[in-house]
Amino acid sequence: MTIKILLADDHAVVRSGLSKYLLVNKDLELVGEANDGAEAVTLVGLHKPDVVLMDLLMPVMDGISATREIHQKYPQVKVIVLTSFSEQNMVQGALQAGAAGYLQKNVTAVELGNAIRSAMSGRMTLSPEAAQVLANSISQPNAGSMIAIRSDTSIGNPAGIAAYPIAALMIRAILSSLVLAVRNGKRHRAGRNSLYSNKEDSFPNRLLLSGAPAAHSFV
Repeated sequence: MTIKILLADDHAVVRSGLSKYLLVNKDLELVGEANDGAEAVTLVGLHKPDVVLMDLLMPVMDGISATREIHQKYPQVKVIVLTSFSEQNMVQGALQAGAAGYLQKNVTAVELGNAIRSAMSGRMTLSPEAAQVLANSISQPNAGSMIAIRSDTSIGNPAGIAAYPIAALMIRAILSSLVLAVRNGKRHRAGRNSLYSNKEDSFPNRLLLSGAPAAHSFV
């Protein structure tokens, strides 16, 4: 089955690099590109993608607002956040809005592909940075620590939408093996192995994006 992908990012060079990656995967098809969140919502209605790769900081409409609107209008569409930021309000805001995954832009091409396929199987993928943000929230509970998750992807949850504390979300993620493993030491090679690299690389399964905006580096 071919998975239809829509890209939403205000940086043309990022969209170009992602589109090149999608072209070499036979089961992934690029159906549209959006320059901002509002355009992403419009294009989802036009092209009916299976997955949207969503940046967060964009003009006109931000990625969290766009994710929320897409989730409300087209609940069957999976939105995976692909961003350079891992602040708590962004991670929680995106998941509350209905995102099916949260990845950093230093993710490898293989990890991105796996996250897309996992989303189509109803499984959430979190980057180590996003998982750490949620873990930190456990020790600092507050009103913002509640995340609404779909009942059909939870464990033993009856029909309807339920609010789960961060701790429950983390347990569910661990039990379902949804969180990307922290690759000890490999983050030191992010410039060479990441999806966005300024160095030449002959590996066909990596997306080479010379000149792309630098992603935040987390070791």
